[in-house]
Amino acid sequence: MQHFFNDTSRVVTDVLYAASHLAPLRIADPQSGVRILIRRDWERDTLGQRQVAVLSGGGAGHEPAHAGFIGEGMLTGVISGSLFASPSMDAVLAAIREVCGPAGCLLVVKNYTGDRLNFGLAAEQARREGLKVAMVIVADDISLPDTPQPRGLAGTLLIHKIAGYHAQQQDTLENIQALAQHACERMASMGMALTPATLPGQARPDRSPELGLGIHNEPGARHIVPDSARDAISHVVTPLATTLEERGHTDGWIALLNNLGSCSTQEMGVLAASLIDHLDVARMTQLIGPAPLMTSLDMHGFSVTLMATDDAMLTALRAPTDAPAWPGVQDVRQPDTFTPNLVARNGALQDNAPQATNATAALTQVLSVLRDARDDLDGLDAQSGDGDAGSSLVEGADAIEQALTAGRLDTAHPERLFAGLGQCLATGMGGSSGVLLSILMTATATALEHRNLVDSLWQGVERMQTYGGARLGDRTLLDALIPALQALQRDATLTEAAQAARQGAAHTATLSRARAGRAAYVPDSALEGVVDPGAEAVARVFETLARCL
Repeated sequence: MQHFFNDTSRVVTDVLYAASHLAPLRIADPQSGVRILIRRDWERDTLGQRQVAVLSGGGAGHEPAHAGFIGEGMLTGVISGSLFASPSMDAVLAAIREVCGPAGCLLVVKNYTGDRLNFGLAAEQARREGLKVAMVIVADDISLPDTPQPRGLAGTLLIHKIAGYHAQQQDTLENIQALAQHACERMASMGMALTPATLPGQARPDRSPELGLGIHNEPGARHIVPDSARDAISHVVTPLATTLEERGHTDGWIALLNNLGSCSTQEMGVLAASLIDHLDVARMTQLIGPAPLMTSLDMHGFSVTLMATDDAMLTALRAPTDAPAWPGVQDVRQPDTFTPNLVARNGALQDNAPQATNATAALTQVLSVLRDARDDLDGLDAQSGDGDAGSSLVEGADAIEQALTAGRLDTAHPERLFAGLGQCLATGMGGSSGVLLSILMTATATALEHRNLVDSLWQGVERMQTYGGARLGDRTLLDALIPALQALQRDATLTEAAQAARQGAAHTATLSRARAGRAAYVPDSALEGVVDPGAEAVARVFETLARCL
């Protein structure tokens, strides 16, 4: 199973079934054999008397288009075909009959042969029945400049919104058709994909990345190999901008950034940033998306639509709608910036800091021991975590060594020393261990203003436990640190404290279950007989201090 489908032949039915339950819609009886969704509040003899109905649709597989854009101020209803296949003339005609009141009905059709023929024939038949029907054909794709019939892409959604707005304003069918056609002439779209769509039940086609491919898996204009999101955006947007400029529209553009199916949120964010950088805020003044708007099943790609707007079009696009999939219009502007207040953080380190010979020598020896222990600690961590405990401690040691060598770490005053150690670890040591050790040092520094060293270290341990959640026996560095502090609290010597830390570290090898840190996510069997690397590091630090002081 590669996709979450039930019966592959019922994908469209299931999708529309869900939509009809989650939005205020009426759905055609499934026994009818046609797939039509209509606004629940729409009545052709009431609303249809005052407002033009706006219908659209086409092949399925483009969700949320088209059903997601039904709502007040947008579409009155949609007609869906099978995956990538036009609905029948009978289905389109049935939808027209359902919604078309005295004000008339506008059909918004993407420029594909099947859609043009079926919607066109339905319109002709409806006119023979005395219904007032007009059509707009959207052909916004510019990737194949020599084709006589450009395809309709995601720009169709802008026409839905503009036509729906003017219908809500009770404009006439003739005016709405003209306004929609005017908008069509001011926009251009193009897409690109790294991989094509996969039809349910079929294998994904083996194709290279393509520029200008269609939303029904049609081949693109050419194969390309973009080396970044920025490069991909450039391939798509450069010809779009050129097209609008050749039509006399040089700025004031609105862009629609569409996820064709399987791009992650992060990818779309990077594409949006690249789009803004490429066009800049002077030319692209508004953005719709990034969002999945007109997809192509699971196609890993995106499309961009650029439209040169005027005040009337922008008013229509900004107007509210309750269509569930419409993301709204966002203004693109230069961000405001501020200067962060980093004075308090930087205050822990100072130029020409005073030095205490014994403390400096002991600290230097501790840093050397931690560097020598890197491989041992990484090896222990590889059995119970992600294998970087020693490397992370060396990062912290390097940051401390740099501050010490530069004369910025005050070793003559304990509270300033611990505050400086906390800052070095916060900025120079990665992972949660760096943060936890920084909390220990920083909280100890604060307590040293009013307490002795041992009591202050206990305060640091309490803060570590508060924020980190670990306790004695949870198989962390606390299993070595707490016994050492307990010994010091009993007026033990540093040598005795080091022995207590070593015993605590050794005891972690008998603890089969970790309750904190990365080791908590590995099987208990992987921890048997393995000393916790954090506890081992603490034991080596105390052993070093016992030798030096």
